[in-house]
Amino acid sequence: MSVGKIFKFHNDLDTDQIIASQYLLLPTIEEMKVHTFESLDPKFPQKIRPGDYVVGGENFGCGSSREQAPSVLKALGVKAVVAKSFARIFYRNAINIGLPVIVCKELPDAVADGDEMELSLTEGVARSGGKEFSCTKLPEYMQQILSQGGLIASLNKEVW
Repeated sequence: MSVGKIFKFHNDLDTDQIIASQYLLLPTIEEMKVHTFESLDPKFPQKIRPGDYVVGGENFGCGSSREQAPSVLKALGVKAVVAKSFARIFYRNAINIGLPVIVCKELPDAVADGDEMELSLTEGVARSGGKEFSCTKLPEYMQQILSQGGLIASLNKEVW
């Protein structure tokens, strides 16, 4: 389990709030990532550290199907996104690019921005504030996809 700081966000957080559409014109994810959550917290890219967590409520990542939304979070070093529920396309895009997305119904209401959390993908457990929360345990094949850096990286390793 790895310990990281929580950056907590609201229900129905859409992909435009993660990375606004005007930044999609930038040529690389590295250039885009400095604008992550700009409308909600302009200093987010400076505050987040590799191994930290983003926590959200219901319907995290709703809106457009842009793959850049989970990509900028991964590029900033976000260890995982934990939410009550995810928009399906965000969930799929996150797994495809190798960003863990974990459903944990009780955790978002029990934690605050800045709290510390540890998460075990293999156990399906998160711990914060002395409490343990049961989360969706990803199947082994999904954990393997994530550990290999995403779907394409995983498929390339299988083929070659």
